[in-house]
Amino acid sequence: MPATIDYYLSSVSPWTYLGHGAICDLAARHGANLVVKPVNLGEMFKVSGQVGLADRPQVRQRYRLIELQRYADWRGMKLTLRPKFFPTNPALADHTICAIIADGGDPLDYMASVFAAIWADERDIADEATLSALLSAAGFDAAAVLARAKTPEVAAIRTQNTGEAILADATGVPCFVLNGEPFWGQDRLDMLEHALVTGRASFRAS
Repeated sequence: MPATIDYYLSSVSPWTYLGHGAICDLAARHGANLVVKPVNLGEMFKVSGQVGLADRPQVRQRYRLIELQRYADWRGMKLTLRPKFFPTNPALADHTICAIIADGGDPLDYMASVFAAIWADERDIADEATLSALLSAAGFDAAAVLARAKTPEVAAIRTQNTGEAILADATGVPCFVLNGEPFWGQDRLDMLEHALVTGRASFRAS
């Protein structure tokens, strides 16, 4: 049986942007099933004890900028450190991803374009016109996906994903859960791949 990796994410996260291509490649290499689950990061922070960027000490904010540049350089990705439309509300973008999945579509390429829109191209992913253009470019019926994204049923999917992430001890995004074990951060993909290769039992908190 192929391995299943739960992929918890937020469209607004630069770390999700930086790790998206890498996790897609990793899953493809190992024939793993990547289950995409957008979440409400603010609700996760309430449980994990993390705080929003503006409320973090200045030393942590400065170090974040260094790390973002390091990983963008390492992965060879364009990155705007302080994009024009950040912070912004990722809910509608997240919901379009949920809507695509709910209707049986593959959102991975579209997701890459959404993440790049904010972190490389300085576009507003909270704007319907932006998302409509990205959906169309990815081959989706933009009007249909956006309409579906605004339904209570799709909002409930993101809420359920958030609850599942909390239960899995996913303290931030992106977080990848394999056999019940969370791997938090795009910098933990080597550990995730090691677990896939070795097939070892999951480590557990005592």
